[in-house]
Amino acid sequence: MLILKLNIKDTFSKELPADPVFKNARRQVTKACFSYLTPKKPSNPSLIHKSPEMMDAIGLDESVATQDFLNIFSGAEILPNTKPYAMCYGGHQFGNWAGQLGDGRAINLAEVEHNGKQWALQLKGAGETPYSRTADGLAVLRSSIREYLCSEAMFHLGVPTTRALSLVLSGDTVLRDMMYDGNPDYEKGAIVCRVAPSFLRFGNYELLAARQDVETLKTLVDYTIKHYFSHLGAPSKEAYVSFFKEVAVKSMEMVIHWQRVGFVHGVMNTDNMSILGLTIDYGPYGWLEDYDFGWTPNTTDRANRRYRYGTQPQIVLWNLLKLANALYPLIEEAEPLQKILAEYQEDVENGYLAMMKSKLGLVEVDSNDGLLIETLEAVLQRSETDMAIFFRTLSKFDSTGGGLEMVADAFYKPDEIQGEIQKDWMAWFSMYAARLKLETQSNDQRAKTMNTINPKYVLRNYMAQLAIDDADKGDYKLLDELFQLLKKPYGEQPHNEKWFAKRPDWARNKVGCSMLSCSS
Repeated sequence: MLILKLNIKDTFSKELPADPVFKNARRQVTKACFSYLTPKKPSNPSLIHKSPEMMDAIGLDESVATQDFLNIFSGAEILPNTKPYAMCYGGHQFGNWAGQLGDGRAINLAEVEHNGKQWALQLKGAGETPYSRTADGLAVLRSSIREYLCSEAMFHLGVPTTRALSLVLSGDTVLRDMMYDGNPDYEKGAIVCRVAPSFLRFGNYELLAARQDVETLKTLVDYTIKHYFSHLGAPSKEAYVSFFKEVAVKSMEMVIHWQRVGFVHGVMNTDNMSILGLTIDYGPYGWLEDYDFGWTPNTTDRANRRYRYGTQPQIVLWNLLKLANALYPLIEEAEPLQKILAEYQEDVENGYLAMMKSKLGLVEVDSNDGLLIETLEAVLQRSETDMAIFFRTLSKFDSTGGGLEMVADAFYKPDEIQGEIQKDWMAWFSMYAARLKLETQSNDQRAKTMNTINPKYVLRNYMAQLAIDDADKGDYKLLDELFQLLKKPYGEQPHNEKWFAKRPDWARNKVGCSMLSCSS
């Protein structure tokens, strides 16, 4: 039986204070880190897809009974000796304090241990919780496919992320106003089981600090250090400062990876920031196709573009400031926290420079590298240029000329590459050719290295939408095709060459391909 193969090792619900109220009704929850509840039983669940890799990671094998697997990971049955729960947290949304938020449609089943690693299993879309506010706690197939595919794609790109175990159709319909335009419609309901060492967010700590519940705050921080930062030693002011420093470093590394692969989160609220530096909560995300620093996929953010691609590293800093404020009651000194925030600003600039140099295949040190990159970014944005195709094809450049012809497939409007724009491109390629002469590695070595940093295949928005459209008709072949494709994003995969292409014209303004909403 499935239940005998999972090594349950719950810590969060056993070591942290629980909400004493067991009624599943919307309410303010105080002096507690979570609330117990039971997932909603789906009417007619069916398994769409599961990840063999993640099954193995948590200690399951392919021989497990499909019905047992389905029952547990649809929420139809509860694992013996476990008590599902929803986490309590708050957060800043679009720059404003929102108060209590919590797991509005995420239900933690249990924590399991396998091969020395701890994994939290969480169902997204399995019903309402005390934190659902005015929502129903459910999720639709559309958004569930996007999360399932993207979290696994990000892992194989080398980006810190939560993972996905399974995708289940609930058999129920869910009413959603997808574009918030007053035209709601029923969609197929779905449930994703997502997996991570922990789903703790900045907002878990923020809410306790905002309520001046220092006792519970200390309990939560001590728990976090014990289980995820144990090398910092016993709780102390020094350990708390070191904890914040490590969160800052992990968060910086995460966002630099986002910039490297062209990922735009879309809703970088503090309740969507993992304390472990993982990409979490795949909502209205998008993949940069046109290299545009001002682009965001989130319709809710259309006016102010707070969470646009170019500002993501700075938003992480802003979010870290809010976390620092939350931890201050335990440290009672501002200076060490301010020092870490200042170090982040310097580190993220250096990290971004190093990342961009790696995308260009540059290893040696040169004082003009910053100018080379700034010049490239400026000319990239003068015309609509596909990010993935540009950097992937750039690896073939060998400083002998022909740069523009080599990257021609990256331009959405080739006719624009003339006059001053063409001159700017030619000038940049001349700079790049001169810079490459300072490198000691061969052209072949450089190309191979660049192709391990610049992915050939990413989950472009239109690709996900094609899989969604087919799945809505009951056809999951494309879903699996993309799942397999994205396991090797840096490989050539000649049989999948059709996916190494610019966004098609039909997808330019199609819902789900250009702008998305938080309605899921």
